[in-house]
Amino acid sequence: MIFRQITHEDLGCASYLIGDEGAGVAAVVDPKLEIDEYLHLARYLGVHIEHIFETHNHADHVSGHGRLAAATGARIHVHREASPDYDHEPFDDGWELELGRVRVRAIHTPGHRPEHTAFALIDSERGDEPWAVLTGDTLFVNDIARPDLAVDKREGAHDIFRSLHEKLLQLPETCEIWPGHLGGSLCGGPGMDLKVSSTIGFERAHSPMLQIGEEDAFVEKAISGLPPQPPNFQGIVARNRGPLEVETVDIHPLTPRQVEQAQKDGALIVDVRTELQYDDAHVPRSVCITALRAGFGSKLAWIADHEQSVVLIGRDDDDARHAAELAEAVGVTNLGGFLAGGFTSWREERLPVKRIPRMTVDELHEQRDGLQILDVREQVEWERGHIPESIHIPYHDIEGVPDGLDAGEPVAVICGSGQRSAVATGLLELHGAEHPVHVVDGGVGTWKARGWAVQT
Repeated sequence: MIFRQITHEDLGCASYLIGDEGAGVAAVVDPKLEIDEYLHLARYLGVHIEHIFETHNHADHVSGHGRLAAATGARIHVHREASPDYDHEPFDDGWELELGRVRVRAIHTPGHRPEHTAFALIDSERGDEPWAVLTGDTLFVNDIARPDLAVDKREGAHDIFRSLHEKLLQLPETCEIWPGHLGGSLCGGPGMDLKVSSTIGFERAHSPMLQIGEEDAFVEKAISGLPPQPPNFQGIVARNRGPLEVETVDIHPLTPRQVEQAQKDGALIVDVRTELQYDDAHVPRSVCITALRAGFGSKLAWIADHEQSVVLIGRDDDDARHAAELAEAVGVTNLGGFLAGGFTSWREERLPVKRIPRMTVDELHEQRDGLQILDVREQVEWERGHIPESIHIPYHDIEGVPDGLDAGEPVAVICGSGQRSAVATGLLELHGAEHPVHVVDGGVGTWKARGWAVQT
């Protein structure tokens, strides 16, 4: 039997290659946009990808089912309620497909989306019980999916409760759970683990949400503290339901002069190097979103106006091309090019640069008298505790200098770790703040841990 988990680290997505080496047949479940890894694995294992399964119409990333079907001739299978516009084979609850010795059984698990389906895997040579279940976006390791990306959040939460207790938790205790997302994904809650798998028995005993056996109490917990909905999730769903896409976005190199002109024409300049490199020197009025840590695509999707061209600046050309792939995966395709040669080529032209001063949380505490503090975390994080007299706005909502801040005076920008504040300092500079300061090496949690005063 063949079983491989393939992850998209930036988005926290997991997809799967399953099949039977002896029969020479395989299927891919929830393919990511870049399909080379599936093709490489299939060649290596000597199997042909004949089927593509989708657990649902994804809202957080663009599926690779169109590219994979074009490359392999595979048939796409998705639940009948998904109603996509592409050629596919619809199925219903209980549908089964044999891949040699491997039997795949559809378990309809609505909640995250009405069409959502998990896939139980049965190795017919070892027994008739499922040994694993691909839970998609219903049950994660230590958490559940968010219920508000397709229907009313209460309706979605009720459906998730029933899908869990009437379907997934009826599977054997030893059945392995392999989820569609790992920690950091926008589709789950803060409890999601980076662990790649679990079992039905372990999650039943230890997952906090599965300890709530009363449906109404479960619903209230599931909808409390939901993060804001991603701004482009409906567009991504539409793309995943629409006609199959097989082409890649063409991104071309630009000279420093062309980058300058693109910026004058209204392009958003995104520096994808590390926050330290950006702070030390960057193109004026550019924004920092490092592609070297998880979450680049999600952050870019939050701040990019889809009518606005995006130009990328990396350490080198490979940096920028990698960032372009991550951008395409979240539906950001209006890419105006990248700075050829990376930021070094800008410096070689002796063009103007800007820098962002940095301070640690300890230094912020020492110098806070008279210093403006901007907290750029999400609302639920702010409510759980923030620095007294700080001003709050989530980083992705910065569209000018926030009310209450003096644009001509220093503003210390803080988040939970220093990553979101890096994005926010660039946005403040873009919108006219003269002295943004990047708080690094921790955030509000560090402040709390020091025992300093917080408000809730």
